[in-house]
Amino acid sequence: MGISSAVSHQRSLWSRWTRLRWLTSFHRRISAEQSVISAPGMLQQRKPPGVPVSVVSRPWGLRPRGRRAFHTASSSFQEVMLTSERYRVQRLPFSRVSDSDVAFFERVMPGRVITNPEELKPFNVDWLKSVRGCSKLMLKPQTTAEVSQVLRYCYERNLAVNPQGGNTGLVGGSVPVFDEIILSTALMNRIISFDKVSGILVCQAGCILEKLNEYLEEQGFIMPLDLGAKGSCHIGGNVATNAGGLRLLRYGSLRGTVLGLEVVLADGSALDCLMSLRKDNTGYDLKQLFIGSEGTLGVVTAVSILCPQKPKAVNLAFLGCQSFAKVLETFTTCRAMLGEILSAYEFMDEKCMELVEKHLKLSSPVTGSPFYVLIETSGSSSTHDKEKLNNFLEQAMTSGLVTDGTVATDDKKIKTLWSLRERITEALTHDGYVYKYDISLPVGKLYDLVMDTRARLGRSAKNVVGYGHLGDGNLHLNITAESYSHSLLDAIEPFVYEWTARYNGSVSAEHGLGFKKKQFIQYSKPNEAVFLMQRFKAMLDPKGILNPYKMLPSSS
Repeated sequence: MGISSAVSHQRSLWSRWTRLRWLTSFHRRISAEQSVISAPGMLQQRKPPGVPVSVVSRPWGLRPRGRRAFHTASSSFQEVMLTSERYRVQRLPFSRVSDSDVAFFERVMPGRVITNPEELKPFNVDWLKSVRGCSKLMLKPQTTAEVSQVLRYCYERNLAVNPQGGNTGLVGGSVPVFDEIILSTALMNRIISFDKVSGILVCQAGCILEKLNEYLEEQGFIMPLDLGAKGSCHIGGNVATNAGGLRLLRYGSLRGTVLGLEVVLADGSALDCLMSLRKDNTGYDLKQLFIGSEGTLGVVTAVSILCPQKPKAVNLAFLGCQSFAKVLETFTTCRAMLGEILSAYEFMDEKCMELVEKHLKLSSPVTGSPFYVLIETSGSSSTHDKEKLNNFLEQAMTSGLVTDGTVATDDKKIKTLWSLRERITEALTHDGYVYKYDISLPVGKLYDLVMDTRARLGRSAKNVVGYGHLGDGNLHLNITAESYSHSLLDAIEPFVYEWTARYNGSVSAEHGLGFKKKQFIQYSKPNEAVFLMQRFKAMLDPKGILNPYKMLPSSS
């Protein structure tokens, strides 16, 4: 075959992949194919087994990528049991907010002091509707100076403070346990600077992740992290929890992309480490103390972060696999063949897809497989990337790794496909009370935990599902029930953590420990490490006013 005809053939083959659905097991799906032929707007060509069958894609029954919002859960605020009652927590001896305290805060930030119980309700309850505090006061500072004044006063008065960003956390770390003052960063949403040469963004902590990404896209850049909660979460909260997300496989964690921080300590002193340098080897890297500290060591008020250039070519493949072993082999193959353009590799089981369809009315263009994988490529040359992806897909088909799939290249369909993965968390909230576990494990062991948990719980659980970031060994294990059950919780914990520790995993891959997981830190960290963390806490926050009852077990 000559060069020109080879190129023509390549383009034609790619056109089929991006425009049409493809199948590999022809004989298994004869009846399905025959029904498709008669469907309006559908066209199908019969080909021998092992060769792609091209059909015009069915109408996409999906909505754009969603954001976490309080109205999505099934429970109302009033129905959520108080955290202190459900978990039998004893209040620490902090002072209680008085009228004189409120008057002081009104002088510091007039009109930005919230005391109305109705206005406070959504900020006292987490997004999952699983924990609830009873704070009577929320403060909304706009500057670091105001945060400093607030914390200095609270430190002197021994008033506990609960820093809060977008309140999209999943482990109870973002809402009060008792009556802690909620310190919201919602109005700290100013972009301070952006350097187009270096790609370094400096902004306040309350900037919403999605808004930052939209701003950067206009400059030809993107944020190095992407989350399902992008429409609500704040960059300060992302940093404070060391959020992982969908782009970690390509761009790494926030510990590598965050260049500097501005933080206000418990006593109100401001620590300005807001560097915008890629390299700074002078002394201890103090910002790392606050990344992932969940608001227990200081309040992040500003962030300097390195942002990659916006890819010129993005492709998304949504594939069906017949076993988890095939999911793993597909990952090994795509990592080897796609190399530098591989930006995401997500997996989900069929139960996840059933819940997304049932509760959110989203329809997948690929059905009938026990497992699904979502593969994203991003690069600078569409021709180069399409060729590499096409070669991988041909290899995956002919070797029997995948049995069904679809490819999207335009932005609308890419976002639509991502919705299937990103909105699983939302779908789960509609299925009942959710027990969530965010685990890191050796990749080969990821789904074994799901199967063992399913077998252990039997009919006592409504659904046991598994999905996550397979590319970096992160499993999201979710168990649903009609309502909260202490006996079911006892059957899950510490079983899940013991299982994880047996294979040298981590009990929190990206969500943090918050309130719900703090007592299980020893399954991932030795006692000496936990003790050292407690010493850091005691040094930076001697009175323990910052986000109490969270992240670390109580000191003896």
